[in-house]
This record gives sequence, structure tokens and C-alpha cells, in this order.
Amino acid sequence: MNYLVIQGLDVQTSDLKAIAKLCGSTRIENIGNNAFRLHDYKAPDGVADYCAEAKLDFAFIPEPRQLNGFRLLVMDMDSTLITIETIDELADLVGRKAEVAAVTAQAMRGEIEYDESLRRRVAVLKGLPESALDQLYTERVKLSPGAERLIAGVKRAGIRILLVSGGFSHVTERLKARLGLDTVRANTLEVANRKFTGELVGQIVNADVKRQTLLSLRDEIGATKEQIIAMGDGANDLKFMSEAGVSIAYRAKPVVREKATYCFDHVGLDGLLSLYA
Repeated sequence: MNYLVIQGLDVQTSDLKAIAKLCGSTRIENIGNNAFRLHDYKAPDGVADYCAEAKLDFAFIPEPRQLNGFRLLVMDMDSTLITIETIDELADLVGRKAEVAAVTAQAMRGEIEYDESLRRRVAVLKGLPESALDQLYTERVKLSPGAERLIAGVKRAGIRILLVSGGFSHVTERLKARLGLDTVRANTLEVANRKFTGELVGQIVNADVKRQTLLSLRDEIGATKEQIIAMGDGANDLKFMSEAGVSIAYRAKPVVREKATYCFDHVGLDGLLSLYA
């Protein structure tokens, strides 16, 4: 048995019937939260184009699974778990957001080398008071839609949660405490006399480090690749996403969408729960 999950902010009956006709499904099941399961699809042709036009997300599930069959969820932070790029917003506090955001966008598209791009962006923060991180968290850090529902559902299923980020440990640690995450890994900004020096402390958390952090936790808990779900949006997430049995491109760059198992362009992070309800 296979099924196709269709979900969106507003799913019309007419769209469901049209998609069912396209894929050859004869049974439509409402699984809640603007999500529907179309059973026993025959052919996927045309579904992606139709859903793009109708602003719906879709996922062909070849073999039904339950969420509790997974062991580990690995997530990126910036523009995935939260709505912002933290380095861009910190740069805004010194009036250089546009400049830094342009470099961030290039790095996330995979157009420039990540470590060098991060060093260039962090250098802009030199002289900014350390208290800016508290201001950033309080005023600008917002969870992406569906984040809390996703975390609650994943925790009920007994799944470990790893947040791995090219952002900053001050934010990941606060999110860990707030959401009850199991493990976090991120970069640390160097501070002297309560001001940022424009440098980083220790190893840069780049694509390779993100991947290795996933692999280390995978081995620690004895999980297999097929028991891992990964969610990200940028090119520096691709290496860790490749180590997961299921990868989700969340409102992602084209290079990530091309390689992910599924794409969420319209629903929130909690759309994952509908795939394995």
C-alpha cells in the first residue's frame, strides 16, 4: 500500500479530486490540520506541477511508516527552526544588514565557500556589545510556523532532537532550554571586554561539522540512516541531510529542493507529522 499526502494552508475539495484523478487514487482520507491522504496512487505524473499552481505541498509515501519508527530528528536553525538568519539580524544592529545578508544568501545557495563567508560576516560584528545577543533573541528570534507542534509530536514519539547550526550558541542554548531539545551544536562568537572581537572561538560549524555531529549522535544512540529525519534550507545543510533516510527542504534554496526527499513550501514544520500520521 502507498499513499500521497497533500497539505496546505487551505486545501480545496476540487483540488483533491483533480489530484486524485491525476495519480489514479480512488480513496481520499482527511487526516486533519488541512492534510489529506490519497491512497494507492498509480502514477505521480502531473502532481508536482498541479500542486505548485495550487500552492499545496505533496509527498509520495511509497511505504507507510509511523513516526515512532524513527529515532532522530536533525534540524538546521536559521530560516528553518526560526524565521531569521541570526548573523544578518546582528549585522542590522550595526547598520550593515544588506551587505551581510547578500553574503549569507550566496553561501546558502552554495555560490561561495562557507567558512570564508562566515568569517567575513562575523568580522562586521566587531565592537558590537555582547548584550546584542540578548536583544536579538528577545526582539527578533521567532519560531517558524508549526515549530512547537512539531517538537511536541516528535517528543511524544520518543525521537531525539538535534539542532545543528552555523548560527550562534547563545541562541541555540536558549532554544534548547525553551523547547526541550536534546542536543545543540553551533558557533561561538569571541568576546573581549563585553564586546565582540569579530572572530569566532573554536571550530567553525560548517557543512562537514554538521554532518559529523549527526553521525556521532547516530552512532551514540544506535540509529540507522532509515531512522533519521533531517530538515534544512541551505546548501550547508546538504551534507547532513544526505545522511538521513528522509530529508525535508523547508522553504529552501533550489539546490536543496533538488536533493531532498520532500519539500515544504507552504505548510509549517509540523507538516512532517502528517507524513507519518
